[in-house]
Amino acid sequence: MRHIISILMENESGALSRVSGLFTARGYNIESLTVAPTQDPSLSRLTLVTSGSEEIIEQITKQLNKLIDVVKLADLSEGIHIEREMMMIKLRAERTQREEIKRLVEIFRGKIIDVTDTSYIVELTGVSCKLDAFVEAVNDDLIVEMVRTGPSGIARGPKGLGI
Repeated sequence: MRHIISILMENESGALSRVSGLFTARGYNIESLTVAPTQDPSLSRLTLVTSGSEEIIEQITKQLNKLIDVVKLADLSEGIHIEREMMMIKLRAERTQREEIKRLVEIFRGKIIDVTDTSYIVELTGVSCKLDAFVEAVNDDLIVEMVRTGPSGIARGPKGLGI
């Protein structure tokens, strides 16, 4: 099962390396990883997506909690949460395809953020399956390049991941 683990950690050099090293040492896979500072400049929020059985995820969270840089963590998949992923995709957009691409982008509530004579760069945000559906809807021959962030998430309700 896929899990989104949100980690509040000290904004120190080497902290990310220690987290990824923990996964490497135990043979666990990180499907996606995003890190950015929080409103407190001494802390960063790391969002990590991984898969595994309940026992494996429990082991991962126990090991992560032992790391000195980790202040607090939560498995967002255990409760109600909101997740979003961002994708930028460069599409071949010759004259005959432009209107069709524009309609498709509109249907998926995306934005065309760059236009050249021969291409569009489209930005899409949403759950991963929405982005997957857009990619499937576009003719493979039109895709030049694609970049995805991986999911970020936040728990719903009054409580937040904080100290």
